[in-house]
Amino acid sequence: MYRYKFEDLKKWKVSKNRKPLIIRGARQVGKTWLMQEFGKNEYEKCAYINFDNNTRMEQLFSVGFDLERIIQGLKIESGVNIEPENTLIIFDEIQETPSALTSLKYFYENANEYHIIAAGSLLGVAMHEGTSFPVGKVDFLDLYPLNFFEFLKALGEDELVDLIYKNDLDLITVFSDKLKSYLKEFIFIGGMPEAVETYVNTKDFNEVRKVQEFLLNAYEQDFSKHVPNNIVPRIRQLWNNIPTQLAKENKKFIYGLVKEGARAREYEIALSWLIDCGLVYQVNRVKDCKIPLSAYQDFSAFKLYLLDVGLLCAMAKMDVKTILDGNNIFVEFKGSLAEQYVLTELKSNTNLPVFYWSAERGIAEVGYIVQIAGNNIPIEVKSGENLQSKSLKSFVQKYDTKINVRTSMTNYKKEDWLVNIPLYLIGNITNIINN
Repeated sequence: MYRYKFEDLKKWKVSKNRKPLIIRGARQVGKTWLMQEFGKNEYEKCAYINFDNNTRMEQLFSVGFDLERIIQGLKIESGVNIEPENTLIIFDEIQETPSALTSLKYFYENANEYHIIAAGSLLGVAMHEGTSFPVGKVDFLDLYPLNFFEFLKALGEDELVDLIYKNDLDLITVFSDKLKSYLKEFIFIGGMPEAVETYVNTKDFNEVRKVQEFLLNAYEQDFSKHVPNNIVPRIRQLWNNIPTQLAKENKKFIYGLVKEGARAREYEIALSWLIDCGLVYQVNRVKDCKIPLSAYQDFSAFKLYLLDVGLLCAMAKMDVKTILDGNNIFVEFKGSLAEQYVLTELKSNTNLPVFYWSAERGIAEVGYIVQIAGNNIPIEVKSGENLQSKSLKSFVQKYDTKINVRTSMTNYKKEDWLVNIPLYLIGNITNIINN
């Protein structure tokens, strides 16, 4: 299985300003696999240290930051003769030993010749009080579930992916039916590595659903394991309410639908926990379309989406047969599956901040707005065949945006004021816009 973050890791390895690297991402998105594959392919040796329930490492890092002593201990623990010029050191589940996280500062300042990558599920929310985070002394890499193009590569469609990145839109259109068929499968399967691997090996959607249900159960178990008991019920309420909220015509998150009479302050900590550990994406409304978009956020109005479209299908108990029935997979939940898919593609492929816009009186709404090459670009997501763009037209008339995108199942088409990017190409939006 190939992940495009390999390219970022290669750049990190040869960077003159290299710092210890922390890979951030939700549980089960492939952090451990990525680190180990990178070490196996790009270094002579790889010293893998897992801090989960590891009292030896807790003791090693608890008595100060003598790096020579620490390196000696890491050699013994990993069974690898660590040499800075040819060894990758991996700290997995680093949040379980907070002093190991602090040590990254000293490695950067005093022993930067060592190549260190760290990762940890729930990093940032499972921190112990008093832990010193190495601010400014580490680099970060965000890892998401597989995107649609990585899914295609997992299925052996390398040449199709190469064609997409060459941006030959006329030739891509020739294979549009094939891409649409794969896209329907991806909407159901999603990008969680285990789900993709299961599908590649079995081509059995029922087996994929079992994996998805296992992952959802594992996340719910994490709630009890890592969070104070008084917050767990609210986290579960928020988490389980997301499909209900997305089934609404207006997908703005409303606390009153989680629990009658609920107020934002009751759920602030629970929501922050879900966001910080990467299980939920919060998309804030913007009041205006000026640069930078982040300066015009309305923090009281937002939408919540899951980290993966396949998990949304599983939470909503979507039947496997739905993927075989025309475009129905995209119109379920009033288009929320298409919106969920587009958001995760934008996150994975562009890593851009994503917002949405709605008129003050709520009569018009544009699904997403991103900033590319100095332009604020509205993106209207259309799940069905009705391609009227009343809200987008209203937005363009108000803000006179130069580049406007509609994404739908229709093939690529460029008009005077609008570019229609097929849903199967939305992950390549930056290249298409800049072409």
